[in-house]
Amino acid sequence: MIQSTIACTKVLTAQGKGRFFLRLALNRKSIAAAVQHLRHTQRLLEWYDPLFSVLGNEEHLEPFLSLLLVVSQSNFTLDLTNSSFLDESWLLPVCVIYQTVPCRELGMVLRYLEGRVFVVKVLPDSQAEVDEIVLAGDIIDEINGVSLRHAYNGQAGTVLNKLKGEPLVFRIIRWRWKDGEVFRPLIPYLRGVQERVPNFQLQQRPRNQESSQDRPQQDGRLMYFVKYLGQANVGMFGGKEILDVGITKVRNQNSIPRDVLLDIKETELAVKDKETSEVLFCYLYPDISSVGRRVDNRKVFALCAVEKEDGLDMYSFNCCVFETLNDKECEEVIKRIAAGFKHTEWFV
Repeated sequence: MIQSTIACTKVLTAQGKGRFFLRLALNRKSIAAAVQHLRHTQRLLEWYDPLFSVLGNEEHLEPFLSLLLVVSQSNFTLDLTNSSFLDESWLLPVCVIYQTVPCRELGMVLRYLEGRVFVVKVLPDSQAEVDEIVLAGDIIDEINGVSLRHAYNGQAGTVLNKLKGEPLVFRIIRWRWKDGEVFRPLIPYLRGVQERVPNFQLQQRPRNQESSQDRPQQDGRLMYFVKYLGQANVGMFGGKEILDVGITKVRNQNSIPRDVLLDIKETELAVKDKETSEVLFCYLYPDISSVGRRVDNRKVFALCAVEKEDGLDMYSFNCCVFETLNDKECEEVIKRIAAGFKHTEWFV
């Protein structure tokens, strides 16, 4: 454990190495053994004051050791790779893994400060923006396992050049902590970045989601306010070619539009009443055969879904038609629905 601690390049100070060692000892259920070894090494015990230290006081050491023996029976799975801030704090930042495809430019503007690599801007329409993972204010901690804890200017670019044409795996340290506020040990660094880059601002969410921040949410999922225009049976075929027929049929019904919430879940799509949130109907993705819109009204879209006859081995397709607030939202809804059912047998 001592050798592993010495080998860790992400901690420099004695305090940081001590914190790393304790986390390693907890993972290996060896914390009690480490203290017992320390107890029998008088030269090391001289560092501990009997008045202020548990380890230096015989009266307190025994019950403390008993507690550690109990702790050593517990299972710990502490993330030892998340150790870049152990020099500053026992509290650790939120880390995420960001994997992306090989590309010429990721679209992240970087700034180096005291051996850390800060993302100061995510460029519009770049691969990093499309992936919606990295935010301005985050730190690049590793690239494909290469630590950037004590990076020199330009090191991230050097590493990326060596990895040209390969899939990339980044370990990202988030500027936001678990409570939603700035991770406190980061505050001095962020002030330093602000001094060097006057227009730098912490990015709250991916740019593509900023316009969606006022939408209602359910369990962290964005929902859409849309108008439900109605549905019509389109027969035994539910391919994309039939969507135009279905939209025309529904329009000819002249039904009164109904305000609904569209809840696009991981396994199904639910349509709820806007006022009461009552589920009007829902479809599993394997039951959806196609989704799309017409070119003459880009705010209106439709989806075809299979309807099985009760007790009969027969089915037909219903075409449900909706109207969104604008073209952009309509395109977004269609893409999200398509992503849900694109791997099913009904995909067209």
